[in-house]
Amino acid sequence: MAEKHTTPTPLGVLIIHGFTATLESVSALYAPLCELGIPVLMPQLAGHGASSPDALRGVTWEDWMNDVDKAFQELRCSAEQVIIIGHSMGTLLAINLAVRYESETDSLVLVAPAIKLASLFAPGRPLHFAVPLVSGIIKKWDLKPYAARSNAGCSPHYAWVPTDAVVSFFDLLKKSLPLLSKVTVPVFILHNRRESTVLPESATILCDSIATKPSEKSIMWLERSEHQTFCDCEREAAVKSIVDYVSGRIARKSKAV
Repeated sequence: MAEKHTTPTPLGVLIIHGFTATLESVSALYAPLCELGIPVLMPQLAGHGASSPDALRGVTWEDWMNDVDKAFQELRCSAEQVIIIGHSMGTLLAINLAVRYESETDSLVLVAPAIKLASLFAPGRPLHFAVPLVSGIIKKWDLKPYAARSNAGCSPHYAWVPTDAVVSFFDLLKKSLPLLSKVTVPVFILHNRRESTVLPESATILCDSIATKPSEKSIMWLERSEHQTFCDCEREAAVKSIVDYVSGRIARKSKAV
């Protein structure tokens, strides 16, 4: 999904959804950002948005990286620099893009950053050593249903996922962590203090690890939301905070011209 502009604008926005998610999980951002008068692109990652999670079989993090790289280049045809917004796993892809295309990236907005996962099998967690064994036995990884506080009509993610896709997600996380110290662009982090998918300390680990100047990085906390930030009870506050941040980047860019 994209908002087309014929004349390049100073800034555009790339929105990247999370692992197993649908475009609906981040669609609350789309219209408000388009109203700012800048191009907005919201790609669907390979294996996502299908009628069955079987679409993710054989899909790897390299495929997702190729998807966002292609979207970034497409957006650059309409914008001189890009603000990259990522949710959950989308934050890892955003970080990779920001390091790969530092001069073309204006800033990052990282929502519920998947730096330290609650799953005991995730990288850095006690049972991660067992992942090769588990993945050889269990081929279907059930996902917990999203809480009832979600927005009516929002379908935030698949109910289950092929285990090999989970392993590839973990590989992306391990590849991305060493890149944090190479991130130098401005960063706005939005996280949920009590969620049960990504541990809250992910926000502070991220903020402390990136090389961005202290004056250009910040964290905003939501107090009641679960992982699907833009489908939950504080979605309006989440969207407003991001629209305000992007508006500030646009204003900053205008003054610099």
